[in-house]
Amino acid sequence: MGATKTDHFTETQNQIAVLAKALGHPARVAIIEYLMSVDSCICGDIVNVLPLAQPTVSQHLKELKNAGLIKGNIEGNAICYCIDQNALETLKSYFSVISTSLMKKKYSCC
Repeated sequence: MGATKTDHFTETQNQIAVLAKALGHPARVAIIEYLMSVDSCICGDIVNVLPLAQPTVSQHLKELKNAGLIKGNIEGNAICYCIDQNALETLKSYFSVISTSLMKKKYSCC
């Protein structure tokens, strides 16, 4: 078998792409912001704060979980979600490198 397109890129590049793709929908960004605003894991409250149906919210949660941005723990009949700090650190580090690089260039490009 041949190499997949992702095989031509580094592990970090692939990881950032997965995280960025998961953040590519405003509902997922809203979910992340909501989870960051509360101080504990959230079980069923997310549906109450978004203008979306429960199955749609569940699909967005699944995408965020698959990307590694959130963690889900089963508590009784519900799955409770919280932010995965490791994923946020990965994004923070990546954008910090970009920011530092741009500052060194002093925006001298087009």
